[in-house]
Amino acid sequence: MAYPYPYKKTRFRPRKPVRSFRDLEVYQKALEGAVAVTKNILPILKEVDYPLRDEMVVCSLEIPRHIAEAHSNRFESKELAFPLLDKAMTGCNKMVVYLEQVRDIYSDKVERVMTEELIRKYVFNRRKIFNLYKAWKKFLDQDQNQEPIINNN
Repeated sequence: MAYPYPYKKTRFRPRKPVRSFRDLEVYQKALEGAVAVTKNILPILKEVDYPLRDEMVVCSLEIPRHIAEAHSNRFESKELAFPLLDKAMTGCNKMVVYLEQVRDIYSDKVERVMTEELIRKYVFNRRKIFNLYKAWKKFLDQDQNQEPIINNN
């Protein structure tokens, strides 16, 4: 089959430039997870009185906030930015534990498919946050290795 273009079509699409934390895919996915937990899981947990309900909601809402704060500090203070990304990754791990507990304890009340999908999304987002961590670290390490430009005018 001949292609009208000199290159074979691929699924690759360039991403939009990141102008704010809202452009980060990890932020968008974290916010999506927080909304899903608050809208779909929280009402069920109010009925059954899950003892860690409040901690679960706070954890899901803090993940996007940590990402936003880390984005704000990424070039000014890596001592602040990287621990915030660590907190976001820890939050994703906690959400997996909370969702697995809810799925197994309240299997008669909560849809298994919905909790499995949320668990999968939090595991995926944790990996994406880690990739962002590595990318920022690589960029900052390269930036530190470059010699400063001195203007002798």
